[in-house]
Amino acid sequence: MAQETLAQKVWRRHVVGRTRAGNDLLYIDLHLLHEVNTPQAFAGLRAAGRTVRRPDLTVGTEDHTTPTVAVDRRDPDAARRFQRRLMARNCAEFRIPLHRLGSASQGIVHVIGPEMGLVRPGTTAVCCDSHTTTLGAFGALALGIGTSQVEHVLATQTLVLKRPLDMSVEVTGTLSAGVTAKDLALAVIARAGTAGAQGHVVEFGGEAVRALSMEGRMTLCNMAVEMAARAGLVAPDQVTADYLRRAAPRDVGRYDALAVHGDPGAAFDRVVRLDGSAVQPRVSWGTNPAQSVPLDGRVPDPGELPSAAEESAARRALEYMALTPGTAVRDIAVDTVFIGSCTNSRLEDLRAAAAVLAGRRVRVDTVIVPGSARVRAQAVAEGLDRVFAEAGADFRAAPGCSMCVGLGEDRLGAGTRSASTTNRNFEGRQGAGARTHLVSPPVAAATAVRGRIAGPGDL
Repeated sequence: MAQETLAQKVWRRHVVGRTRAGNDLLYIDLHLLHEVNTPQAFAGLRAAGRTVRRPDLTVGTEDHTTPTVAVDRRDPDAARRFQRRLMARNCAEFRIPLHRLGSASQGIVHVIGPEMGLVRPGTTAVCCDSHTTTLGAFGALALGIGTSQVEHVLATQTLVLKRPLDMSVEVTGTLSAGVTAKDLALAVIARAGTAGAQGHVVEFGGEAVRALSMEGRMTLCNMAVEMAARAGLVAPDQVTADYLRRAAPRDVGRYDALAVHGDPGAAFDRVVRLDGSAVQPRVSWGTNPAQSVPLDGRVPDPGELPSAAEESAARRALEYMALTPGTAVRDIAVDTVFIGSCTNSRLEDLRAAAAVLAGRRVRVDTVIVPGSARVRAQAVAEGLDRVFAEAGADFRAAPGCSMCVGLGEDRLGAGTRSASTTNRNFEGRQGAGARTHLVSPPVAAATAVRGRIAGPGDL
């Protein structure tokens, strides 16, 4: 047998059939659900007289539209309330466990899956959300899927897919102090472009990647989709095994995390190499995650970009963002700072923000939303809530996607500029007309203190 990449191995071991069109039928080990993209799938099951094949391999949560101000807050929007009631009704009918707002295990779907020990190396996982790529940090093949695919997985525990290409992102060297996985992700996307990994599964490797914590690896894989990757993953190692031992201690011995790896010399269809020691804290200036520069940089001149397409995109982005070419990043004032999302709402992220905010006061509205009820409980146990309160930041009582996607109450008004630890800075992503700068948690916290984009060293 030819040498295989990690993704190729996981794929091959899950193929249970082929279609006449030549696509593969993959067995799915874990199916995660949230309240927004699932109602039609359940309606389709009922219409066809089908049931859920493996409710024991299916888990639901409420996250995209949930209020974050208080666990018991009544959402003023009737449509959102109905959506969550429908999710509860569907999960109860089909015997799917659901982590509802207020439960000790509720939170953002890509946060609670790992912290509950549900994601294992060498497995397949799907969810009706593009950032399911997050779970690839465990060496799993984790894919975002659409509503019709959700119905197919619910009914059959399989998924029809075209075999993807393979891409390697090798990061040599060591990240400098103050450079985070978020900065690395933005640097990779800036190098590859928003379509640079289209049709590929990306395997992140190299010394700098292996040095990341599991939380950092999840951030990196989370943003693989922002360069159009089908999935992103990191080969499991002792860091992975130690995390899983803490998350699911009763399962220790049931599998060998270290046995899941690609073959030395396996060929990739595309290879991107970066020097990790050259990566700096980064800030997005435009309206897609590839449009970013180092914190020390300036807003680029569209006329100096290498292609007509990039120039055109940059001109539109600068008009929307109300920025002038040549402006120093540190001179950009913001109205709001948001720390949260499936990209940066874990305990490690909150600790990083608290380390910057300790003993300081914020100058702009600063909202911090934990990724899960467990994350919030741990943050409170460590006293991070007091740090945030003393700094004047709003540490929300309930977890959720919040301002990342703006489907609930938390959204920005037109013209409002934010520094945000989220994954997308698209036009209107955080609210109609809102302007988003993607940053890491330390840069977000420093920006909150200064009122302009800043790093901890500027304080």
